[in-house]
Amino acid sequence: MSEQPAPRGQLMVVATPIGNLGDLTPRALALLERADAVYCEDTRHSRTLFSAHGISPRQRLLALHEHNEMSASVDIIERVARGELVVLISDAGTPGISDPGAKVVAEVVGAGFDVSTAPGPTAIIGALSVSGLPTDRFVMEGFLGRKAGERAQSYETWRREPRTIVFYESPQRVTTTLVELARVLPERRVAVVRELTKLHEEVLRGTVQDVATQLANREVQGEIVVVLEGARAVAAPAPEVVRRALRESLSRGASVRDAVAEVVEELGVARRETYALAVSLRDDEVR
Repeated sequence: MSEQPAPRGQLMVVATPIGNLGDLTPRALALLERADAVYCEDTRHSRTLFSAHGISPRQRLLALHEHNEMSASVDIIERVARGELVVLISDAGTPGISDPGAKVVAEVVGAGFDVSTAPGPTAIIGALSVSGLPTDRFVMEGFLGRKAGERAQSYETWRREPRTIVFYESPQRVTTTLVELARVLPERRVAVVRELTKLHEEVLRGTVQDVATQLANREVQGEIVVVLEGARAVAAPAPEVVRRALRESLSRGASVRDAVAEVVEELGVARRETYALAVSLRDDEVR
């Protein structure tokens, strides 16, 4: 079946290679050739992509980055309203995924115009697919915070996150991040995916502790995606275990509220049921 050309008066979100230039799909190539305007993060980077595939920029490459995303949205809406075909790309992968683009799409949709996509490479899915970790449910965390307190808060949240966790990290900080994680979740499995689809592609797999040790003894370069195993399911403690923990806490003089908080934190049980049980135990003692 022949492909229908993209209609005019539309914004197309187009995925571009994350490393290997051969990963540009035929449909994406056709859209880049036909577009009236191509908005990109870095015009110099995109000129390299165009040149590799024999596409003429013809003054169509326009910069769109985090500092001008909203003003560029106005221009894009005006172009689409005039019936132009506008393409949005990022330096690598799918626009709007930890890259500029999401605000533009929201503005164009809000203005009542069509937005479609030519899907393709994305580092998130690529890293997940080679990680060896569960892929049925996952959460994307983007880039971790630069401040130690922000990262520590993320690690604490991940203690009980059952889904596989994916995040980006810079080569300068990835070793520090894994060493920090090893203090909190040393036995979790992890895959550090480096330079995906490129000449020096590498995947380091193992426990967080093992991979942190490997990274500490080498210089790390390239684009990094980290895939971390989620919290493993733990069998719920028997009701008598919960009662005993509550009794011990209450006997030390803790209030019902504090006893519940302590047991929920220690045993990972549901707060509502634990509170009801604590009230029952307190009332029994009163009687």
